[in-house]
Amino acid sequence: MTSNNPAVFLLMVNGQIEAADFPEYDDLYCKYCFVYGHDWAPTSGLEEGISQITSKGRGSQSLVWNFPLDITFKSTNPFGWPQIVVSVYGPDTFGNDVVRGYGAVHIPFTPGKHTKTIPMFVPESTSRLQKFTSWLMGRRPEFTDPKVVAQGEGREGLLQLTKTTKNTVS
Repeated sequence: MTSNNPAVFLLMVNGQIEAADFPEYDDLYCKYCFVYGHDWAPTSGLEEGISQITSKGRGSQSLVWNFPLDITFKSTNPFGWPQIVVSVYGPDTFGNDVVRGYGAVHIPFTPGKHTKTIPMFVPESTSRLQKFTSWLMGRRPEFTDPKVVAQGEGREGLLQLTKTTKNTVS
């Protein structure tokens, strides 16, 4: 007997965005979202979220969120395996919330406990005039859709890596 429905498999993600190292910044929060292929569908949990604002503790350079993640996906095809995109924001000298970093990482392929380090980057203006104008206006370059970080198309020439920091997801 043959079935018209292809076999489905489930991917359960249960973890947390633990901490980040941003030596120059304090009072940061993060947003996350998942990016996945066309054959994937979330069946339970949250596809996106926003954490609390955290500050560095005494004698510590780490910002600790311990922000929970819980989502289940179903798919018939591993193509487009889910990635988590993390965006970190915090106040600039004028008190405006500006992006302090973007990063993405694939969800691990094997079951078990995993710790992933996410390299973070920020977009940078391409000319000195744009840099000065963005500083003057208090508006730094940022993506309208942070999901572009997880996609390969159209990123060539868009970004200059200005710093690498880390976020830890386990």
